[in-house]
Parts: sequence; C-alpha cells; structure tokens
Amino acid sequence: MESQESQDVPDGPAVHRAFICASFNQDTTSLSVGTKTGYRLFSVTAVDKLDCIHEGECPDVYIVERLFSSSLVVVVSLSMPRRMNVYHFKKGTEICNYSYSNNILSVRLNRQRLVVCLEESIYIHNIKDMKLLKTLLNTPTNPTGLCALSVNHSNSYLAYPGSATIGEITVYDANNLSTLTLIQAHDSPLAALTFNASGSKLASASEKGTVIRVFSVPEGQRLFEFRRGMKRYVSISSLSFSADAQFLCASSNTETVHIFKLEQHSPSQDEESPTWSAYVGKMFTAASTYLPAQVSDMMHQDRAFATVRLNMFGLKNICALATIQKLPRLLVASSDGFLYIYNVDPQDGGECVLVQKHRLFDSSEEQVEEKEEENQEDVSPQPASQSYAATVALPSTPPSSTTLMGYSEDGGAQKGEVIPEHEFAEGPVCLDDENEFPPVGNQSN
Repeated sequence: MESQESQDVPDGPAVHRAFICASFNQDTTSLSVGTKTGYRLFSVTAVDKLDCIHEGECPDVYIVERLFSSSLVVVVSLSMPRRMNVYHFKKGTEICNYSYSNNILSVRLNRQRLVVCLEESIYIHNIKDMKLLKTLLNTPTNPTGLCALSVNHSNSYLAYPGSATIGEITVYDANNLSTLTLIQAHDSPLAALTFNASGSKLASASEKGTVIRVFSVPEGQRLFEFRRGMKRYVSISSLSFSADAQFLCASSNTETVHIFKLEQHSPSQDEESPTWSAYVGKMFTAASTYLPAQVSDMMHQDRAFATVRLNMFGLKNICALATIQKLPRLLVASSDGFLYIYNVDPQDGGECVLVQKHRLFDSSEEQVEEKEEENQEDVSPQPASQSYAATVALPSTPPSSTTLMGYSEDGGAQKGEVIPEHEFAEGPVCLDDENEFPPVGNQSN
C-alpha cells in the first residue's frame, strides 16, 4: 500500500509538529515516521497496542520507507537531501547509499524495484542488488515528487505526472522499462496518485481536490468518478485502496476523511426498489444522453460511502484502509503525533467510529522540541530545490574517506562502496524470514 506523504513540516505550534513525515508500508502492517532526531517503525497489526519495532538515529528525517515486513528501510535526511541511505535495521548495518544531482523528493518500493523521484528526473533501481537500471530525465516539473509504484511486483507499474500544467498521468512499466500509456485524468495538475494492490486500478486527484477518479491499468479507461466536495478546493494529501480494491479512502487538509465504495450500479437494483429517488435517478440517466458530456459526468459521480470527522483542521495526515484483527479499519496518522484507528462498516458505511488513539511520541519529546523552538528563532530552512539542469553541471560533493564514489553510466547517480554480497545471486528475493533480503557484506575503507 502506498500513501503520498508530505516532506514539509506542518505549520503551527511545536506540539503539532511531532513528526516530519509518515508512511505506511505496502501491505499496511507497519507505519514509518521521520522526526527531527531520527525515525521510528511501528507495527500496526493490533488495535489496542502500537509496538515500536525499531528506532534509528538520524537528524531531520523527511523520507522513511520500509519494504513490506522486511528489515530493508530507506532513509533520507534534510541534512543530506541528495543522498539515499538503505539500511538493514535488524542488523544495524548500511546496505548501500546513492547520491543524486538534486534533492530527493520521494522514494517508492516493491519487491522488484526501488524508485527515487527528483523534481525533474526519476531513477529506477533493481532492488535485488540496488543497481541503477534506468533514469527518466527531463520529466515534467514535479516539485512534490508525486509518484506511485504498484505493490504487485510482477508488473511494477509506475505512475507520475505527465505534465506540469494539466492532470496527465504517465504510466510506466518499471520491469520492462517502457512507457505503457498516458491518461488524461484532470484539467488541473495532479496532487495524489495510488495503485490498488494488484496494480489493475489507479486512483488520482488534482490540486483542486474536488474530484477523485479511478482508471483501469494499463488501458487507462475511466472506471469510477467520486466527488469529494464542491464548495471549496482542498489539498488531498493521500489516497489509498483497501486490499480488495472495494474501497478507496482520501484525506486532505480538512477535518474530513472520505471513504468511497467502488461498485457498479446495475439496472436490476433500481427495478427492485421502485422508490421516488430511483424514479428520479432513471430520469436523470435518460436525460444525460442528451446533455453535454460535462453535465452528464456530474450526474454519474458518487459521493462518499463513509466518512471520518477528525478533531483537527489544516494538519498534514495520511490515511490507509487495513484489515486488523479480521475487521476493516481506517488508519489516520496525523502530524499532531497520533495514530487514529476507526471501525469501518463495509455494509452501511456512514460515520466511522474511533476505537483507538495511539501517541507516536512521548510527551517529554514534544516538550524538548518546544524548548528548542523557543531557543531557536531562526530555523534552518530545507535546502531549496534546484532544477536538474542547474545542478547536473555542478561539481560532485567530495566523497567521505570511508566511501568510494563513482558515477554510474546512466543519469549521474553516485553509488557508495557498500554493495550487497548477493549482487549476482540468481535466487528469488526472500523477505519474511531470518534469512530475509538483503544480506549485507562487510564494509571496507
């Protein structure tokens, strides 16, 4: 499962900036959180308890991604925003690191590929040996690093903006390294993208945030269209399918999280319920064949099946749908430092009920952060993003004494000396046992 996280620290009091970034892993069994002092990995397989399974020290982590339930974790820090570090956290060792020509804006993983997104380029690595396979240069300006990678590694579909001015989606086959299709999804630039678990559906939202659309992959045919609201534009921060792709949740900078149900309405259902609303619905359906396409589309848009009312407004958050202890749940990780767990009624929908609220940080940590804010009037800003063209000509940063750097043949990425010892192994990747990917060789100076 993928969720689009923000690298910006939300505005507001220090207590409302408990973490810099958050992301769920691909099957929504783990939550990764980046903070000013490091990162934490939590298990979210139970409702009543939230276990912290690992803590790593690293200043100002703004990207942290875990690969399923393995020990592979990718970390990027504001102190070195052009460098990606890949760790085996159970062994406490670094697998490898890559440096890029510009700031890293997002990272996506599945069992075959690791994708690194910069503002004007995308790097595709083979996750078995971290070899750089392909660099997509001069992609449309993408200041938020928006992209999505299908969890199903057998297809490894990658979606990213095909335009900086309209909502065009490029769907790329990251296994065969070729473009599949272009989808004209929205009139406005894209704000959120996500695949379902099988990679057969792709959901998108634009910067306006009023309409969410679902397309078939790889054909690009529009399957569903949901209206989140008409009264105001919002900034959608995350989209996420349920594991069975029957539901889609969307969170934004408002206090409401929407859950949409992906179901086709058959004519027989209307005939079985001869109500006034069904009659009016039939009339609208018939009339839509004589109306302009825009008006007709409006009539076929479905509103939310279920909703959640958060007790906050304007804070960054990410949402995910998961089955925990055999029941459907909605998870919301908010930048106020809490994970909220809601029950979802898959039959009747409606308002979801909050069943648990977990603090992701101790109150003492928030107090320390608040004191730091009081003592530091000038906070160092995040390094300003530069275009690829402006940075590719710059001299590379001199390597440390313990790392031998060398340019790859494709795209100018620089790889550290640490290489997985199984780089030339032929066997399949194993993720979930004691011999899980990736084994780590000894470092040498």
